[in-house]
Amino acid sequence: MQIKIRSGGHDYDGLSYLSDVPFVIIDLNNLRSITVDVQNETAWIQSGATIGEVYYNVAAKSRTLGFPAGVCPTVGVGGHFSGGGYGTLLRSYGLAADQVIDARIVNVDGKVLDKDSMGEDLFWAIRGGSGASFGVVLSWKVKLVPVPPTVTVFTIAKTLQQGATELVHKWQDLAYNLPKELFIRVIFDVVNANDNGDKTVQAAFNSIYLGSVENLVSLMNARFPELGLESKDCTEMSWVQSTLYFNGFPVNGPLEILLDRTQAKRFYKAKSDYVKVPIPTVGLEGIWKRLLEEDQPVVIFSPYGGKMSEISESATPFPHREGNLYKIQYLAYWEGLEETEKQLSWIRKLYRYMAPFVSKNPRQAYLNYRDVDIGQSKNGTATYLQGKVWGGKYFKNNYDSLVHVKTKVDPENFFRNEQSIPSVANA
Repeated sequence: MQIKIRSGGHDYDGLSYLSDVPFVIIDLNNLRSITVDVQNETAWIQSGATIGEVYYNVAAKSRTLGFPAGVCPTVGVGGHFSGGGYGTLLRSYGLAADQVIDARIVNVDGKVLDKDSMGEDLFWAIRGGSGASFGVVLSWKVKLVPVPPTVTVFTIAKTLQQGATELVHKWQDLAYNLPKELFIRVIFDVVNANDNGDKTVQAAFNSIYLGSVENLVSLMNARFPELGLESKDCTEMSWVQSTLYFNGFPVNGPLEILLDRTQAKRFYKAKSDYVKVPIPTVGLEGIWKRLLEEDQPVVIFSPYGGKMSEISESATPFPHREGNLYKIQYLAYWEGLEETEKQLSWIRKLYRYMAPFVSKNPRQAYLNYRDVDIGQSKNGTATYLQGKVWGGKYFKNNYDSLVHVKTKVDPENFFRNEQSIPSVANA
């Protein structure tokens, strides 16, 4: 029987709960305890816990400790940590996986191993190389990170008519080079341009700064005056309140909303890219044209730089570090099954259009934005070369090291899925 390992059930293409052969789900949903040690600034987190539960539990013990994980609170930490895991603190502290200092994993022989007994190769592999290829990770010990008592957030939205194109063009180089305490992502969608039903593209500059309004406004006036940020656009709050803000929850509402594990059920498809050279204005205009063909498109540019540039490509299996200005996430949403082919066609066309503007040889992708379009095997039976088709995109040169670890710890390829790391023991 094929084994599928699920922590939060958020796999973008459903690999943790779908297969075309009989399979068993190992559901970690109820393994969700979180133990926070404020004195040592660490936490033990079981794989079935959600990011929202992590934030809630850390905040319950300290308002000056945080954790650099994702925006969506219902994501399970098992997949999130083992694929890298990033959020609004990535420029200050890197990825969730960069904070992992110990783990408990059940290997193919049914033994529970910790960092010392699993060995440094396997411990390296599960911090960004996908845990599900190597075993069942039960829990993670992480370093918590210091956050100031007050952070500042803002969102400024500009349409094409309000100069969005020029602002985004400047943002590309700028956001990567800003002080690491400042994270400004850009979220694109389609809105009404007027009362006649004409549509336009809107770019929302969505930001957190680990500091005061006063310091932020002065920094922005010096570095990005074109955006026109003023004190009235900004709100000061605690770091944990910012996790509510980025989800559109009321920031003064109860933190218990972070404990709600209910997921929105929608049809969607996502893809990812990395940008190393600013996209020219004409290239951006081609994106706008394609967004205006779609009903519910979302594209998100998330800046890199800061701490991400200080960590080597091989420190963990996650290789997308220095030289990546920003990451793109493309999303298409739709309402009914009959729309599926049309929507998949749209997002694939957009992805093809973007090829000249993004990373090449390989065209990089982010494992946690799972995308079987870039390559998959039948039920996890890939050879080394077949696996390199997607493995090279997700892991670059780290793919070979991951195959080496896989072959050592799971030679018979018991733990597998459509994009798992292959074993070459029988090759």
